[in-house]
Amino acid sequence: MPRILIIDDEKAIRNTLKEILEYESYKVDQAEDGPTGLDMLIKDKYDVVLCDIKMPKMDGIEVLERAQIVAPDAAFIMISAHGNIDTAVDATKKGAYDFLQKPPDLNRLLITVRNALDRTKLVAETKTLKKKVAKNSQMVGTSPALEVVRKAIEKVAPTDARVLITGPNGAGKEMVARQLHELSSRNNGPMIEVNCAAIPSELIESELFGHEKGSFTSAVKQRIGKFEQADGGTLFLDEIGDMSLSAQAKVLRALQENKITRVGGEKEISVNVRVLAATNKNLLQEIADRNFREDLYHRLSVILIQVPPLNDRREDIPALITKFLADIAGDYGNKPKKVDPAAMKYLQNLDWRGNIRELRNVVERLVIMSDDTISESDAKAFAGK
Repeated sequence: MPRILIIDDEKAIRNTLKEILEYESYKVDQAEDGPTGLDMLIKDKYDVVLCDIKMPKMDGIEVLERAQIVAPDAAFIMISAHGNIDTAVDATKKGAYDFLQKPPDLNRLLITVRNALDRTKLVAETKTLKKKVAKNSQMVGTSPALEVVRKAIEKVAPTDARVLITGPNGAGKEMVARQLHELSSRNNGPMIEVNCAAIPSELIESELFGHEKGSFTSAVKQRIGKFEQADGGTLFLDEIGDMSLSAQAKVLRALQENKITRVGGEKEISVNVRVLAATNKNLLQEIADRNFREDLYHRLSVILIQVPPLNDRREDIPALITKFLADIAGDYGNKPKKVDPAAMKYLQNLDWRGNIRELRNVVERLVIMSDDTISESDAKAFAGK
């Protein structure tokens, strides 16, 4: 049940708001002044706070500012009988969700509270998703080959340098890109991913730069491209070796000028984007074969990070298997299964041409097909080797 806190020095107002909100099945608490309200915010979790501005001891704006520290997830709705545009603007600038005048209109009050609750729920879901993404982007292992990658990430991530990540399919190039984003100053901004190999060459420019309505037959409305979506954050161009030459030319211009133009448009749009790229191809050979622009290669490869294949870091396989067992158990709602030492040794010595992605798939298959402990015979039967 959503929890709401009313902070107001007028008892009649508090009781009226409490009665209205409890009728809507909200759990409501009251505080007669700012210090009491802050104490309650420290002790309990509230989804929405209705806070008067003009109060003795501490005014509502000061309560709002202090609450940003002790209860940053609570949505504040400021209320006042002396409100004006300047007061409302000041309150929203300092973090308030909305502003209502006393006496508040009943419908406006309930709609604002509902919208504030939706916002609080969305913030909580976003934080949960970020934690899940961060968990999934953890690099597991202590092998020397992985330590080289990890140290490179630590040095490069805080900068805005472009990074070209190379390595075989399934080795974890996307994970490296996520780590670079999470450890950068842009981690509060978006990380937008584009799989250049999955988009037809005739659509890649529209995908990256967007298009104007009517710019081609199926362009029935304006579309914002990935460069604009990533503004203030990171754009990850996966499998960039598969990008068409015409799109490469436009990407090069965007990197040189920090500006893009939508397909069918004339207006230049400034973008503030850090570009990370990845490929499983030998781009120097692609340049020699005239499939990739040399000038774009040099723009992208300010820093090169080579992700090793799993066969070059076999000592990390037990830790990876343990992580996958825990992740899969969490997905299925079960306890993690154990792996017999002989089975672990067998899996560690297999040829993992599909790298980490193949290993994860095999572990999931073993979880499904085996009993509580995965035996060597299970590994031999279901590893698919």
